[in-house]
Amino acid sequence: MPDMIPDAETYFRGFIPPRDELLIELEQEAQQEHIPIVGPVVGEFLYILAKAMNCKAILELGTATGYSAIYLAGGISNPGGILTTIERDEAMAARARENISRAGFADRVEVRVGEVAEVLEKLEGPYDLIFMDIEKEDYQKTLSGCHSLLRLGGLLVADNVAFLGASEFNQTIFTDNHWRCVHLYSLLPNHSPEKDGLTLAVRIE
Repeated sequence: MPDMIPDAETYFRGFIPPRDELLIELEQEAQQEHIPIVGPVVGEFLYILAKAMNCKAILELGTATGYSAIYLAGGISNPGGILTTIERDEAMAARARENISRAGFADRVEVRVGEVAEVLEKLEGPYDLIFMDIEKEDYQKTLSGCHSLLRLGGLLVADNVAFLGASEFNQTIFTDNHWRCVHLYSLLPNHSPEKDGLTLAVRIE
C-alpha cells in the first residue's frame, strides 16, 4: 500500500478555497453570533455540484444569513436559473436578502419566509438540486416533500447528518428504494462542526 500523507488534517486545511470579502465577513459574523454555516469547503462543494449539473432550479431548506445561498446561486449558469431558499425567521431572511443582493445575485434568488413543511406544500418544482440544512429532526419530516419536488435524477444534499437528530433520516433514505445515496463522514475545515457528515442522494424513482 502506498504511503499516506503525514498529518493529513493539517495538509488538507491548506486547501481551503479562497473567498471574497463578503463571504469572509459572513464567516466572521457566524463565529461571533454562533450562526452555523457550511464554511468555504462545503460552500465550494455546493458550487461545484450546481455548476456540474448545469442547474436551472435549486431549492435550499434553511437560509440563515445567505452564506450557502451565495455559493449555490453562483453555481447557476443556466440562463433564467433560480434558487429558492426557505428561512423561518423573518429577521434572518432580511439579512440574507441583503447579503445575497450584495453578492450580486438578487435576480436569481428568491427568499421565502415560513415553516419549511408549509412552504414546501406551496412549491411546484421540479428542482435539479435540493440542499437540506434545517433542524436535523425535521429532515425526516421533509423527505417526502423533497422527493415530490426533485426531478428524477435530481440530487438531494443534506448537511450535518452526523448530528443525532439526523439519525432517523439517515436510516430511512438509505433503505428507501426511491433514492440511491451515500453518507460521507469527513473533515470539513471551517464548517460547523469541522468533522461532520454529508448525505448525497439521487432520486431514482
